[in-house]
Amino acid sequence: MRAPAKLTTVMSTKGQVILPKAIRLGRNWPPGTKLVVEETPDGVLLRQEPRIKPTTVDQVFGMLKYNSPPVSIEDMKVTMTEDERREWLARN
Repeated sequence: MRAPAKLTTVMSTKGQVILPKAIRLGRNWPPGTKLVVEETPDGVLLRQEPRIKPTTVDQVFGMLKYNSPPVSIEDMKVTMTEDERREWLARN
């Protein structure tokens, strides 16, 4: 098996680096993609910034509050379509 070709780039006077097209296409990094830059013992690691910021349960707990009285199973069954009722009965 052949070793992958090593790609090189040059840093500009402003510290800008152009990633080779093969890398951008392979990673699906279009213009405007935000990258996280991390220094490692082996060099610099670039990772795409997550599109959705990680959250904890404490940050989102209770966001979908329900301020009405509880609904009984019987009330739920009334609003089911015939197909939904058949599926529900098959599962329970």
